[in-house]
Amino acid sequence: MNLKKIIAVILAVSFLLTAAVACEKEGTAEKAGKEIDRAFDSAKEKFNEATK
Repeated sequence: MNLKKIIAVILAVSFLLTAAVACEKEGTAEKAGKEIDRAFDSAKEKFNEATK
C-alpha cells in the first residue's frame, strides 16, 4: 500500500470509531423526545380508558 491509501484507511477507521462512540451518548434532544413519547403514550392510554 502506498502512503495515501494507508492514511485514507486510518482516517476512515477513526471516523467510524468516533461515530460509534458518539451514538452511544444520549443528548438533550433524545431525552426530550423520549419524554414526549411517554407523555403521548400516557395520554393515549387515558383517552382509551375514558372512551370504553
